[in-house]
Amino acid sequence: MAGPLSSIRNWIFDLDNTLYPARCDLFARIDVRMTQFVGDLLGLDPVEARRVQKQYFIDHGTTLAGLMAEHDVDPHAFLDHVHDIEMDVLEQDAPLAAAIARLPGRKLVFTNGDTPYALRVLERLGLGDSFEAVHDIRAMGLVPKPNPAAYAGLCDTFGIDPRESLFVEDMARNLKPAKAIGMTTVWVDNGSEQHPDIDRSYIDYHIHELAPWLESIPETA
Repeated sequence: MAGPLSSIRNWIFDLDNTLYPARCDLFARIDVRMTQFVGDLLGLDPVEARRVQKQYFIDHGTTLAGLMAEHDVDPHAFLDHVHDIEMDVLEQDAPLAAAIARLPGRKLVFTNGDTPYALRVLERLGLGDSFEAVHDIRAMGLVPKPNPAAYAGLCDTFGIDPRESLFVEDMARNLKPAKAIGMTTVWVDNGSEQHPDIDRSYIDYHIHELAPWLESIPETA
């Protein structure tokens, strides 16, 4: 690997709206299930349930973190409920699989979802053999990105030097803690970022599609 990324040994990827295009709108199905869960739990109509859900997301990093903090919700029941969706909108992505395969070093998925769901997504995309492991919300001790503890736990679990690591995310705010510990950061700007934070100084690469960017990284002869 040539150029400014020649020192990267660990390639870390978010899952939703990062390894598949946001236009697939898969996460919208999860979003509906989250709103339904909040409404059923709190006895709210759909409009109010969605407002509360999004406020928890903004205040706590994820809807689940908010529900746990505010209502002591069983996280396993929540995860099982919201991930019970069809994935027919996802298609195999051979160019992305090839682009990831040519990257030197380790490849990991770092997601606020859980591993069973992540594995279903990866299999559907044709990426089932592309990654060494999935570091999920359970491995984080249910403390999600962007909490710095989630990143420290990832590095400790896999013996990662953050200065030799690159992290790709569609949520710009989740890149700030990665940059703080020395990771190279890549923002997939596809419209899924919902946080009002306008500081982008912690973003090293600003892209719109993952596969073309990976394919553009030069190799040594």
